[in-house]
Amino acid sequence: MKVFLVAGARPNFMKIAPIWRASRMHPGVVCRIIHTGQHYDLEMSGAFFDDLDLPMPDFNLEAGSGSHAVQTAKIMTAFEEICQREMPDWVVVVGDVNSTLACSIVAKKLLIRVAHVEAGLRSFDTTMPEEINRMVTDSISDRFFVTEESGERNLLAEGKPVERIHVVGNVMIDNLLHQVGLLEQEDNGRFPTAALKRECTPFCFLTLHRPSNVDERDTFEGIAAALNEIAAEQPILFPVHPRTSKMMAQFDIRLSTRIHLLPPLGFRESLFLWKDADVVLTDSGGLQEETTAMHVPCVTIRENTERPVTVSMGSNILAGIRQDSIVEAYRSARQRGKSGTVPPYWDGKAAERIWDVLLKVH
Repeated sequence: MKVFLVAGARPNFMKIAPIWRASRMHPGVVCRIIHTGQHYDLEMSGAFFDDLDLPMPDFNLEAGSGSHAVQTAKIMTAFEEICQREMPDWVVVVGDVNSTLACSIVAKKLLIRVAHVEAGLRSFDTTMPEEINRMVTDSISDRFFVTEESGERNLLAEGKPVERIHVVGNVMIDNLLHQVGLLEQEDNGRFPTAALKRECTPFCFLTLHRPSNVDERDTFEGIAAALNEIAAEQPILFPVHPRTSKMMAQFDIRLSTRIHLLPPLGFRESLFLWKDADVVLTDSGGLQEETTAMHVPCVTIRENTERPVTVSMGSNILAGIRQDSIVEAYRSARQRGKSGTVPPYWDGKAAERIWDVLLKVH
């Protein structure tokens, strides 16, 4: 059985890593990694392949940046050529980025079966590009691998056949637990941020990159004001996404000197920092899940979340994007401390369950 694993943006690498590692337990499986190049510079891709114990991709589509339409078209054109030549039995797509959408459409039109990992997640906000990608991908997928009960409910409500929906757990947590184990065996003093971490403890950890947060001046300025207010209470460590860096310069966003701006970090160094944070502040989907798995207090700087289990069961607080609500959520999270429970099947074995299904239906 030949399977293509598609990765494009940073979070995709974390998600395909455990699936690729688990494939090695099945001698009859030929697993190829497709890197679409959606995130294409070394800091955003190369470092992650090293960190995640992944081999270099078998194919790199080198899509690069551009508008949603331009990027999606580049990926589709390049991926179609590879699929026509190789004709895999399955194309496995993960998450909700343009690569997910583009490769699922190409595969389906070539009559190649599509499996969607993290299927059924919904924010119900169609102004988010990611929501469109999720909905379209799920509309044409053949198998749905679900991380939480809300995903299963959403797919059933949309009329998907129950026999094609599989609650397997969360591959992000597979990767997280694997990385925690590696981190415990290493000399963490090797990380360039180790001294800063010691100096700043206790601290907050921040990620911020969503276009809805950083592409609108008024919104970004309000979030920045909240961050400066929080920084007056404790320092913030902030690996800055290239998109965010660009918009900070464009809008002349001024941040407190107690907010320490860092370059994009590899997964393990990022984990080394946030696992010991008093509070994680983020607009990332993956960090909402990872902090829940580690019981680390999390404040999500968004109006909605496609991962409601992190709020209902986990350690996540949905703060919105207003200055006062962000600060209030931060103070509540810090006071609450480590809390929440880990959702069912978030046990590090999701990738094994995915292969059990694919091999059974092959």
